[in-house]
Amino acid sequence: MGRAAVTGAASDILRRRADFPILARTVDDRPLVYLDNGATSQKPQCVIDAEAHYYAHLNANVHRGVHRLSQEATDAYEAARDTAQAFINAAQREEVVFVRGTTEAINLVANSFGARFRTGDEILITGMEHHSNIVPWQLACERSGAVLKVVPVDDDGELDVAAFAALLSPRTRIVGLTHVSNALGTINPVRELTARAHARGVPVLLDGAQAVPHLAIDVQALDCDFYAFSGHKLYGPTGTGVLYGRRALLEAMPPWQGGGDMIRQVSFERTTYNDLPYKFEAGTPNIAGAIALGEAMRYVCDVGFDAIAAHEAALLRDATERARAFPGLRLIGTAREKAAILSFVLADVHAHDVGSILDHEGVAVRTGHHCAMPLMERFGVAATVRASFALYNTHEDVAALFAALAKVREVFGDA
Repeated sequence: MGRAAVTGAASDILRRRADFPILARTVDDRPLVYLDNGATSQKPQCVIDAEAHYYAHLNANVHRGVHRLSQEATDAYEAARDTAQAFINAAQREEVVFVRGTTEAINLVANSFGARFRTGDEILITGMEHHSNIVPWQLACERSGAVLKVVPVDDDGELDVAAFAALLSPRTRIVGLTHVSNALGTINPVRELTARAHARGVPVLLDGAQAVPHLAIDVQALDCDFYAFSGHKLYGPTGTGVLYGRRALLEAMPPWQGGGDMIRQVSFERTTYNDLPYKFEAGTPNIAGAIALGEAMRYVCDVGFDAIAAHEAALLRDATERARAFPGLRLIGTAREKAAILSFVLADVHAHDVGSILDHEGVAVRTGHHCAMPLMERFGVAATVRASFALYNTHEDVAALFAALAKVREVFGDA
């Protein structure tokens, strides 16, 4: 069902499964079928090796030593920044700030850029945002007296573009917008929406956590002002990520955290801050993680986004066809443009029960509200089952998912 012949590029990408050692393990004596990539992706051996190599051969702090290990660690760390710059096509390496993930990146902007917000200002987000792109702005509103405005989502899981345009006002100070919905898979028309915001003089932050594993990102083409993403969804380590920011905006923003390496000169009377991007990288960074994240970016580029997109689109078509034919299954999120995420509810069976039975069949999915509780409320559900696909998944994985769902129906009957 929905499966093309495995030839050429498709055959090449299937061979990449062997790069991921965890995919060889079993769960309850069944082969692991890992479909929780929206929460975190598995890591290829080259990424695991890159992190281990740092600790085994380079372990030293960066930017602070004249000895050989410190110099080599610094070179490797800054090379990862160059890789990140190229990966998202940032104009300058100084526009790439290493963070612990998307959450920290958005909090950085909400606290630092948000320091200029005043009573009556407006922050515009959407109804499909992850909590990480809701709560930091709510906190900014509490600090400043600004007001949060929300763009509605239609029944298919698409943004109301007309409402977006109408909600932009002379009081709007920033737009926070997900590039790809983590709960629905919707790919938003972020270039168009950014252009509309810029026409009103409003900067835009894009949450790219779910976009970077699936789409080639060019921040200059998108023309966004900030772009945030996590490493662990991009086949890289946990506790890593990138905040891109336009240099002029970053230059004007105050530091978010104080400490070592973000300073130029400190006295008890006055502190002057370091140059970009170090002004926003207080303390010892996750050096090994950044180096391994650079390796993950190189790995994905070596696979190729065209190949990844074609492969994942075929998996999503297969899964969607099976889902539409599966008795009692309701898809949540049927946008015209989607990444490889399938969210659904199954008749009267609670999502957690579905997930538990699938786990016994060796199929790992995510169940719950997916840190998108307002979106769940919009669709009238407490939780969904989310199967999210990656470059190493196969049509056999899709078949295993629906075979396991058939087991759910056996347990609960035709509920």
